[in-house]
Amino acid sequence: MSIMTHAPKTHNRSTRNSPFTKLGATVAVATLALTACGDESSNGSAETGDLDTEFLTIATGGSSGVYYQVGATFSDLLSDELGSDSTVQATGASAENINLLTDGGAELAITMGDANVQALEGTGPFEGEPRDGLMAVAALYPNTVQVVASASSDIESIEDLSGKNVAVGDVGSGVELNAQTILDAYDMTYDDINADYLDYAEATDQMANGHIDAAFVTAGVPNPALTELSTSTDFNVLTIDGDARDKLLENDYFIETTIPGGTYQQEEDVETVGVVNHLMISSELSEDAAYDITRVFFDNLDAIHNSNAAAEDISLEEATEGLTVPLHPGAARYLEENGVDVSGHVAGEED
Repeated sequence: MSIMTHAPKTHNRSTRNSPFTKLGATVAVATLALTACGDESSNGSAETGDLDTEFLTIATGGSSGVYYQVGATFSDLLSDELGSDSTVQATGASAENINLLTDGGAELAITMGDANVQALEGTGPFEGEPRDGLMAVAALYPNTVQVVASASSDIESIEDLSGKNVAVGDVGSGVELNAQTILDAYDMTYDDINADYLDYAEATDQMANGHIDAAFVTAGVPNPALTELSTSTDFNVLTIDGDARDKLLENDYFIETTIPGGTYQQEEDVETVGVVNHLMISSELSEDAAYDITRVFFDNLDAIHNSNAAAEDISLEEATEGLTVPLHPGAARYLEENGVDVSGHVAGEED
């Protein structure tokens, strides 16, 4: 099944389901690993560094994506409220962001939950090189897998992608990781398509020009690049359902979700899957620094919400829902002070 789109329409906010019950084992292992690394403070918290908030780089994603818009808004807030020399960096998104975070190239980053799991386990783009010390400020909003195909391509299902020119995201990005996993659920691989490694802006430009037939866009809903595309190009939004969806949901990090009818002017909801985004933070930042960063983020949620419609799903109440890595102790302190139950989510926390 596919849904034809024509022109953009106002975003309908939807409620996400939490995958945390399935992710408990992953988070517990990560928490124990952080406890084992280095000395612990007297209260049992994981060891953190002593960096302050003077210089803060936020690794995001492509400049046309939601990550960048959220990151740019947050960067301005950090500069205004903490006096930080804060910059936002356009990147290939999740995998690159984790590398920047763990290699000291960024203090903050936005990532997808599946990339975090792969980094912890040393799989996918982190094969044989697991990343230690991953910490989060909070869970954000769900990234929705949106597979779109030009109306002229006659593609109406994931299986119809066979033999077509398909944009799968930047190499090593969360989008590209999702594309591989989605295809696998349909017993397909890159060998079945003509894969093109393009970010959102490039993919939609190429689709508008007729150079590609379809694109994987794992992002908040609505995605700005797709909204722009729908003003000039008719495209179908492909469903992910049935046995393939069930297979995908066996992965800890996927959740059931839909693209609401009217998002890109399609009349019906489109079934698909999603992954919860995370605001990540370097373990080299001190507890007080992490506390202040978390405070600025949640004390200014109206501004964050206004950065993009997808960000409207971010809330203090759901800050721990779907976490795939533990919270930085400083972030946990702020959340707990503001009524969020952080038990079982804190780096270095002892059962």
